[in-house]
Amino acid sequence: MPIYEYKCEACGKEFEELVFGDAAPACPACASGATHKLLSASQFKMPGGTVSAPSGSAGGSGCSGCSGGNCSTCK
Repeated sequence: MPIYEYKCEACGKEFEELVFGDAAPACPACASGATHKLLSASQFKMPGGTVSAPSGSAGGSGCSGCSGGNCSTCK
C-alpha cells in the first residue's frame, strides 16, 4: 500500500496519503477534491535498483532533512 504526496489546488497544502486505488484523496485542510499527486524521490530509480532524488542547487538550501533542497519541507 503506497503512500503518495499530494498538493491541494484550492489551498496549496501539501500532504501524504495512504492510497488504495487511483482516486485522488480530498485535502485534509479544506476538504477540496482538487488535489494532484506530486513527483517524489521514490519515483527516480537508478540502474541497479538504487533510488536517487533529482539534484538541487549547488550548495543545497540549508535544510537539515535532505541534501538536495528539493524535499517537501525545504521547497
